[in-house]
Amino acid sequence: MKNIIVLVSGGGTNLQRIIDCIENGEISNAQVSLVVADRQCFGLDRAKNHNIENHLIPRGKTFSTALKQLLPEKTDLIVLAGFLSILSKEFCETFKGKIINIHPALLPKFGGKGMWGHHVHEAVLAAEEKESGATVHYVTPGIDEGEIFLQKSFSISENETVESLAQKIHEIEFEILPKAINLILKKI
Repeated sequence: MKNIIVLVSGGGTNLQRIIDCIENGEISNAQVSLVVADRQCFGLDRAKNHNIENHLIPRGKTFSTALKQLLPEKTDLIVLAGFLSILSKEFCETFKGKIINIHPALLPKFGGKGMWGHHVHEAVLAAEEKESGATVHYVTPGIDEGEIFLQKSFSISENETVESLAQKIHEIEFEILPKAINLILKKI
């Protein structure tokens, strides 16, 4: 059984999707063994509702050190699912190739500092992009700079809004995140 650690900062909808996919067999031979949040959020409640060990580690310079101490010895994959803190360089290097993130844009465009949530969608629309989508990538010390693992795009319509873009991207995240997790875990 592979151990997945999920890091959250918000509502935990992608966490819930991972849990659901494990329960329905879409993600096989795996369990979410730990959920960690960097702020009080509904993602922690989702973990509690499924009897998954969960912890709140406040944002700050000691976050990565505290997280490393909490991780089970057998940690197969760390998934950033709507997680807004930056992991330390040392943490990223220690777990190189074992940390993935879901990003609400087609990296390498619209990534980096400040590019999260509605900020990404606003930037995409302001740039008059013809398409958008979501990206699963490996996490490295550089923000949103890791190797792209899986991506899916769609055409942006003329009357697209930040809200409609966010909804379409969320649907793509629900599709590609479990797929990426399953593919990565099968390689381990």
